[in-house]
Amino acid sequence: MKRLPSGRPAAQAARHGRATAAGRRLARRAALAGGIAALACGILPATGAVAAASDPQPSLSSLVAQARDLAHQIDVLSEQYDGLRIQLSEAQAEAQTAQTAYRQDLTRLGAGQAAIGELAAESYMSGGLASPLQVLTSNNTGSMLNRVSILQQIQQENGDRVSELATAVAAAQRAHDTAVQQAQREASLASAMAVKKQIIQGKVNTLNSAAFAQAMTIFDKTGNYPDINLPTANTVGAEALQYAMTRRGDPYVWGAAGPSQFDCSGLVMWAYAQVGISLPHYTGSQWNMGEHISRSQLEPGDLVFFFADISHVGMYVGDGLMLDAPATGQVVQVQPVFWSDYVGAVRIVA
Repeated sequence: MKRLPSGRPAAQAARHGRATAAGRRLARRAALAGGIAALACGILPATGAVAAASDPQPSLSSLVAQARDLAHQIDVLSEQYDGLRIQLSEAQAEAQTAQTAYRQDLTRLGAGQAAIGELAAESYMSGGLASPLQVLTSNNTGSMLNRVSILQQIQQENGDRVSELATAVAAAQRAHDTAVQQAQREASLASAMAVKKQIIQGKVNTLNSAAFAQAMTIFDKTGNYPDINLPTANTVGAEALQYAMTRRGDPYVWGAAGPSQFDCSGLVMWAYAQVGISLPHYTGSQWNMGEHISRSQLEPGDLVFFFADISHVGMYVGDGLMLDAPATGQVVQVQPVFWSDYVGAVRIVA
């Protein structure tokens, strides 16, 4: 007897299919979870490595060393700024001189313009120089070189009558070119000063930040020296030193020259100004003033210079001590001469 197929195998197949699909979903979930876990495992150790590799919090001694280095950088940059300021002042004076010379030459040309026109008219009547006449009588400074060329043509016919005028035209052109060059130099120096100022201020801001507050407190403690009784001043240097000693405790401020804030060369300039001697506000220029002396010849008030770039100056007191405005964060004070960085000394004479 033939057996009829029952519905049971079909039902089992359906259940088996559902179980298989569920298994695949579970497998996908497990794989996804495993991937996430693996990703997490991959990220966490790396994050830990980055944290371990990051710089630890700087120690106080490290911050003090950084503060000392930054203060020295500011002092160096400040002297460079002072040097640029002197150059700018000179450029401004030269530019003014050039402009004055240019105006004077133009005035002379204006006074002689009638004579130029007359000569040009004569040449026009004899040879036809209408265009040159217009150029010669024009007030356009851009045509000066053309005037020289035309005057040379006219001179062939008029000889020495036009030589003086041709010279005046050339002189005016040179004065004009010089004035333009000086104006460009002035603008370039002003730009360089602005950049230098921005760099210095950035370093000052760093030293003034909370991170350096404690370090700067320690850095400022450079030692206390007793009051020094200077003998009666019998030299210009000793007299200037007496004035400088009255500024002890005044703060170092880059670019300052008194009366209550100073950088190193500003203190020297201020002190000598009190005895009627004018010095430039720049260590590089002060180095070239007065008489260079040996270390064995040092007397109170002599200028002592430091570092290969002549970026710091103090006033010798005696017994291996000097008075100076040391650096940002410090005050005008007496301290030992930096013999390890000493480069020489200058005596200022009246």
